[in-house]
Amino acid sequence: MASNPVLEIELQGHGQRAVIDQTGGGLRAYSANSRELLDGYPPGGPSPSGRGQVLIPWPNRLEDGSYEFDGHEHQLAITEPENRNAIHGLVRWQPWTAVERWPERATVEHVLGPEPGYPFTVEIRIEYSLSPGGLTIRTTATNVGMDACPYGTGAHPYLTVGTETVDPVVLHVPARTVLTTDERGLPVGTTPVEETEFDFLRPRPIGTTRLDHAFTDLVRSEDGIARVALAGPRVSTGLALWVDEAYRYVQVFTGDPLPDVNRRSVAVEPMTCPPNAFRTGDAHRLEPGQSFTSTWGITPS
Repeated sequence: MASNPVLEIELQGHGQRAVIDQTGGGLRAYSANSRELLDGYPPGGPSPSGRGQVLIPWPNRLEDGSYEFDGHEHQLAITEPENRNAIHGLVRWQPWTAVERWPERATVEHVLGPEPGYPFTVEIRIEYSLSPGGLTIRTTATNVGMDACPYGTGAHPYLTVGTETVDPVVLHVPARTVLTTDERGLPVGTTPVEETEFDFLRPRPIGTTRLDHAFTDLVRSEDGIARVALAGPRVSTGLALWVDEAYRYVQVFTGDPLPDVNRRSVAVEPMTCPPNAFRTGDAHRLEPGQSFTSTWGITPS
């Protein structure tokens, strides 16, 4: 029996290599100067634990999978049954089409919906590009339907600096506020990070801290960029994940409950909206014909 073809796109340039999985449209692998920066997964197989996946039209969790928008109630499938949530959107297992392709740059596209629980139509394009400064991912969503729709985007890369565990990794999260959550992983409030175990405003080792938290009130440079940085114990083993102003939150996850992760790497997840945004009204509103663009990337160091 013939095996299914591996549908992916490989980019190479400036001493870097990136691989885009056309199932889900996410980032399967990324390396710089032969150093793996992503805790990815083998070609041809499914992404385990959300590795590298695209989280559209909402990142993180949605309580009971239900929400109201413009006076209409909607019910999505419960995809995190243990906590009765819908999680990480609708495109993670969908086919994406390559619409532009060069050695150092490619664009993939997917048209989302309409479907049960999300009766809207959104055209999504993601451009991946390599430059001397690293990898840039630019996502543009356009409402091509007849009605306004709620929209958010995120990504789920697991980052590595080559250590066996994340405990010795020096982490810098430029955020003043962390979201507190209940037993279902849903936000119930916010608190300043100062004088808590979640204060990584000054870089420090992760140690035994367990992280699965959304951070906000990001400290940005003059160009509006916020950078989450990881550094290993050896020279030139660091990296930074940066986000533009469209990304107001970053989720940081040490993967403790997942056997295939278990503190081997750190997921740093850029998010344009917080968890449960469809219910709280914190998602972006896309009017018919309107587009929303957000950009993030990874810089080796």
